[in-house]
Amino acid sequence: MSILEKAEAFLKESFAESAYFKEHPSEGEYRLQHSYRVANIGKMIAEAEGFPVEEFTVACLLHDIAYREAFTSEEDWKNHGRRSAEITRPFLLDAGVDAKLTEELCYGIAIHVDDEADFEHENTPMALSIQDADNIDRIDAYRIYETLQVLQFSEMPYDQKKKLVDQNLINLEDYLQLTLATPSATKLWRERIAFYRQFYQKLQNQLNSSKEIL
Repeated sequence: MSILEKAEAFLKESFAESAYFKEHPSEGEYRLQHSYRVANIGKMIAEAEGFPVEEFTVACLLHDIAYREAFTSEEDWKNHGRRSAEITRPFLLDAGVDAKLTEELCYGIAIHVDDEADFEHENTPMALSIQDADNIDRIDAYRIYETLQVLQFSEMPYDQKKKLVDQNLINLEDYLQLTLATPSATKLWRERIAFYRQFYQKLQNQLNSSKEIL
């Protein structure tokens, strides 16, 4: 069994045994799906940048494994990167990943939430790329649907819809200028931001044509 197959089994077992996810199955399913998406994004980055592909993909897959534990405060949530690194470290070492690479990957997991770790390590492109893969997954088709659903966009009055869409487009212009840790991650990020902009521009045009003859 490859290390990636072992990681998949480890993640699924951890989530299946989670008391919190047993009480909140939809959250467990979402977190598993998100973990796979981040792993697939990470795999693309690793292949383009020459990172150790399997090990980096595993780190991305396990970056949120601490979600198996219930968070009782905002501090618990902020700490989930560091806790995920703590859980992932013995898995990587037991799977035969060398100590130096393990520390770099665990550092990337630890900092992916709030840019802080509980141990010292250099901010290498590979370590920073775990956070990049996580952030890139926040810009996708499903996230548009999810965000609008959570905000109850369809129930908003017209002016509130218009304000939200206009502000999103302003924010997206800023996001488009961001540079991530690697050229390949930056390319993926800007491609997704461009897709977001296209969606919200179309939504803006539709709203603009909903009140008057243009």
